[in-house]
Parts: sequence; C-alpha cells; structure tokens
Amino acid sequence: MKNIIAIGTLSLFVVIGLVACKVNPQRHIAGSYKFESECMGVEMDGSQTLKAWGRGRNRIDAVEQSKKNAVRDVIFKGIRNGKSDCNQKPLLFEVNAIEKYEDYFNLFFTDKGAYKEFISPKDGNDWHIQVWKDRKQEGDQEMYGTTVRVLRAQLKQKLISDNILKQ
Repeated sequence: MKNIIAIGTLSLFVVIGLVACKVNPQRHIAGSYKFESECMGVEMDGSQTLKAWGRGRNRIDAVEQSKKNAVRDVIFKGIRNGKSDCNQKPLLFEVNAIEKYEDYFNLFFTDKGAYKEFISPKDGNDWHIQVWKDRKQEGDQEMYGTTVRVLRAQLKQKLISDNILKQ
C-alpha cells in the first residue's frame, strides 16, 4: 500500500514538472523585461550609434517607438548600456524636466515631430531593423530593435535654442 502511494505521489510530481516545462517561462519574463538603449559606438561628429527598442501594435509602430526611445534616452537618461564610448550623461539634468516642459516634449515626440531631425540610420544606410522573435510579443504588442544614430550635438543645440537647456 505504501509503495502505491509513493508511486502515485512520484507520478503526480512528474506530471506537474512536465506541465510546468511546457509553459515557456522565458516568454513571460521577456514580456515584462525593460529593454534599454545600448551604445554601439560614437562618431567623430558627436553622434551616438545606439541599439534601441520599441513596442507597438505592429512592426511600423514598434520601429517608430524605438527611434523615439533612443532620442528620449539621450535627452533624459543618458546611455549606460553597451560600449562605454557613449556619453553616459543625459542632456537634461533638471529634475522633473519631462513634467516641466511637458507641452514642448509632447509636440517634439509626435509621429511627425522634431525628434526625426536628430536621428538617422546607422552609417547613413537604410534603417537596419532586427527582430528577436523569442521576445517579440507581449499580449498584442510586438517588440523590435533598431540600430539608429542620434545626432547628439545637433539635439543639444536645438534644446539650447528652444530655451529648454541652459548653457
């Protein structure tokens, strides 16, 4: 009788283990993981080549969001991941700058906003889009990574001329 109970218990654990392995935990973890922009290099003109990530309902939306995220990270966060070549300091150090200049940045980051003037494809080629299929979806959202060059020096001058950044 004890052997039957032991075998039954062991079988139950094996079945639970197999069911748990069938559920892909990596997909669930990756869905909530925050992908941050990474430095891939710096050009002599001060521009930074970044690998940026974006989510969207389709490929086009996700790629546009990744470009916005690259510019936003340069302005507000600085680039801390990847090569150490990139300037790790953000352009704006001001506390709560996003809230203080909310109207300006809402307009700046619209789909046809001024942020597009400060990005270009890597090495001037067509946009280089990379897809990581195992981390692609979270619910209805798709994740795409792009390699983009952010024109940091020109972006800094724009923020100075618009009285957002004080010299």
